[in-house]
Amino acid sequence: MTRFASTVWGRFAAAAALAAALVLAVAPADAAPPRKAMAAAAAKRAAAEAARKQEVAFRAFVAGLWPLAEARGVKRATFDAAFASVSFDPRIVAHTTTQAEFVMPIWVYLSNSVSPARVARGRAKIDDLRPWLAKAETTYGVDPAVLMGVWGMESEFGVFTGGDSVIRALASLAFVHYQGDYFRDELIAALAILEEGDVAPSDMKGSWAGAMGQTQFMPSSFLEYAVDFEGHGRRDIWDSAPDAIGSTANFLAKHGWIAGAQWGFEVRLPEGFKLTAADSARFVPFSAFAARGVARADGGAPPKDGEAELLIPAGLKGPIFLVTANFRTIKAYNNSTAYALGVALLGDAVMGRDGLETAWPTRDKPLAEREVRELQRELDRRGYDVGDIDGRVGDRLQAALRDYQESIGAPPDGYPTLALLRRLRRRG
Repeated sequence: MTRFASTVWGRFAAAAALAAALVLAVAPADAAPPRKAMAAAAAKRAAAEAARKQEVAFRAFVAGLWPLAEARGVKRATFDAAFASVSFDPRIVAHTTTQAEFVMPIWVYLSNSVSPARVARGRAKIDDLRPWLAKAETTYGVDPAVLMGVWGMESEFGVFTGGDSVIRALASLAFVHYQGDYFRDELIAALAILEEGDVAPSDMKGSWAGAMGQTQFMPSSFLEYAVDFEGHGRRDIWDSAPDAIGSTANFLAKHGWIAGAQWGFEVRLPEGFKLTAADSARFVPFSAFAARGVARADGGAPPKDGEAELLIPAGLKGPIFLVTANFRTIKAYNNSTAYALGVALLGDAVMGRDGLETAWPTRDKPLAEREVRELQRELDRRGYDVGDIDGRVGDRLQAALRDYQESIGAPPDGYPTLALLRRLRRRG
């Protein structure tokens, strides 16, 4: 994750910890129980004082947001009501250290994402939602399966929409300057939503990161893409599944969804296939892959029209896909290959489409975060663009790996392995 900027909160917390440590350090090892109790009480007082100062700094930060909110058209009464019972929440900040789609093997992530229970829950929702899914497809051209996939991934089809106060969550993240000004700007957008009257402050609930409703829109996305699909006079992605479905379809359409095109499908590469780095970096006609012997894993015919690129998320031993530009559009919702595959495969399963033919290489041992960082540093030192040295396997790292593999005559699948890391170590 992007590292935190230094904050008043951080300095106060460090000071409190130091004070507590000093108190404990001066107590002799054989101190009587009263001495230990006194040390514990002193540490408690120091922690309480740090928390008090932290809250004072937080309130000052909130007060400083008023000019930005006012410039966005937020009235003072709306601003004051939004923050009336809001305090800094360290629990929210603690959530920033991990995100499942980046820190676990893709097969584990997808096993959780496309679980039998989740698929069954989605199928149970289909009959009630068919008219709205059809309306969304007619209005926006988006595949109903993908809409079901997003809905299921984001909230278990409306079951778990998040119980955190969006204002508190965004304010806490903005206070510690997590990801720069991003969460501050989302907080101002949330205040604009309250001003427009689509939801009351007490009902504006969401995830720890401020994503809201049944398909987890960030406030800025809500303002731009949310629609009153049900026609009840307000945009309600919290309690209205039709509004959530329609808003998601609008989002995907505005981000380039190609009506009538698939997201992609699993394929098999022929023996001796000459893989190139470009195969996973640019779209070419389906017919070009077919001419090289690439076939659908289910035995079906490839589309006659359209373009695709290869997606190899777990090396040549795992499932391989041809994906269209629509797969990249799904990633506009969440820029993670694992997430987009989760949406696509879950949606297919809910709609009764066939699952994967190829097993995931579950015996492979994924690189640890420190090893991924080392891999990133080694490639960066050689001039490859890996993005941030963050210990995550993302698109840029995989693209850099493909280029490196191609330079050494290895199949450029972009799959980070210990063998590749060892080779980079040996070459110095």
